[in-house]
Amino acid sequence: MSSTANWNHQSFPSKPRVFILSDISNEPDDAESLVRYLVYSNQFETEGLVAVTSTWMKQKVCPQDMHKIIDAYEGAVENLNAHAHPQCPYPSADSLRRLIKSGPATYGMSAVGDDVPLSEGGELLLERLEAPLEQPLWVLCWGGTNVLAQVLRHVEETRSASAAAALRSKLRVYAISDQDDTGSWIRGRFPDVFYIASVHAWNQYGLAAWTGISGDRYYGFDHGGPDFAKVTKEWIREHVQIGPLGRAYPDYMFIPEGDTPTFLYLIQNGLGVPEHPEYGSWGGRYGKTDVSGSGLAARHYSDVTDRVTGKDGRTHKSNHATVWRWRDAFQNDFAARIQWTLSPEVSSANHHPVVCVNGSTGLEPVHMECEAGASVVVDTDGTYDPDDGDSLSFKWTHYREPSATQWWVEAEVAELQIKKLDDEGRKVEITLPPPEKCCVDMMSGKAAKKGQLMHVILEVTDSGSPVLTSYRRVLIQATNEHLKGGREGADAIGEAMKGSVE
Repeated sequence: MSSTANWNHQSFPSKPRVFILSDISNEPDDAESLVRYLVYSNQFETEGLVAVTSTWMKQKVCPQDMHKIIDAYEGAVENLNAHAHPQCPYPSADSLRRLIKSGPATYGMSAVGDDVPLSEGGELLLERLEAPLEQPLWVLCWGGTNVLAQVLRHVEETRSASAAAALRSKLRVYAISDQDDTGSWIRGRFPDVFYIASVHAWNQYGLAAWTGISGDRYYGFDHGGPDFAKVTKEWIREHVQIGPLGRAYPDYMFIPEGDTPTFLYLIQNGLGVPEHPEYGSWGGRYGKTDVSGSGLAARHYSDVTDRVTGKDGRTHKSNHATVWRWRDAFQNDFAARIQWTLSPEVSSANHHPVVCVNGSTGLEPVHMECEAGASVVVDTDGTYDPDDGDSLSFKWTHYREPSATQWWVEAEVAELQIKKLDDEGRKVEITLPPPEKCCVDMMSGKAAKKGQLMHVILEVTDSGSPVLTSYRRVLIQATNEHLKGGREGADAIGEAMKGSVE
């Protein structure tokens, strides 16, 4: 069955532009991440695959190992296309090979200076940054960032201040911690660059949010919370290391796929909103380091925490939980896509539900307004599964953390009431808290006409094998037209907290 029959599969009208910097071959995890990236590559406009150095591989780069994985992808791409929407094909292997370049074969800031020419990777990044396109360019940093630093310095030295700032405004960076000394230099020198990174001491990766992808046993965090079953070597051997592309996925050494959260963050599944790291996605959740908008980290994002019920039934609160909370879904998703690489028969594999909310079929959030204390109805009529015979289940969750500004979420964000209006939960009524709980400033006691932005996550899961989940985010703006619920301001935080806990 050819892809021309797949018009009912999920499509991607707009694709993030992606440029990858990878210290591939310093250990197996970059190769693992590249294999996974490729089975999602019809969701992205890939614009660069650059081999770079890092603190772990300071004097060489290994683009040849990218070529080996693209060679394996060539044997899978025809089958992948049979499972894709015809308007969203996978890129050819040849087109990806042309994007493989080398960064400087030297460490960090030694590649950045007045007399240091741009590397071929830097030249490609500059070309893509200067392209006359409105969409931002996502630079995903799996290794060191000296290629990005080279380009930023070159732009600063060769463009007017306004032109350089305009180019920087197109950048979106997600770095897997700092893997050379240029990351901190970039953030200090260019506070206007949108930059997501876990910041910690050298080699203390167990402190970083991204290790929630698979690092709970190696680093020893959140004992009993994450389910490790789908990141064991045995599970990977059975579900991933199969077929023409899966066989290029190496066994892991420390933790598998430490770099993968960078593009899980951009996956188009209805959950994440890339311009809002604070919303959360498969790639984790991050908050502004400086909320003033004028400081030295005006557009820099750092780790935050989520509270998640773990496998042990207990509530775990950590930055890692912002990633591992989605592990079962993203591992199932990977396994399903590997199945796509094995056969062109659409009936041989599972495919994602397509979600419709209040008449809107798409991937973007559904925006609503509602007066505090009132209710809205949300209807998923029109949601379907493209595979004949699959049933669907519907799960609605109030994701409270994105509405909060602090660690103590319970004190700041009251629970929404979500009531099923049918047996399956296809239609629900959502009731907002009263004004004093969602439209009054905690410290000043002042009522506001616009209060908290509430996040409701809909998960639609099919009954195929492996089960697949699609999402929609419903954003409900709490309003308070008559400024109800205000109180006198508090002199101290303890006074402000009185009566705020449910």
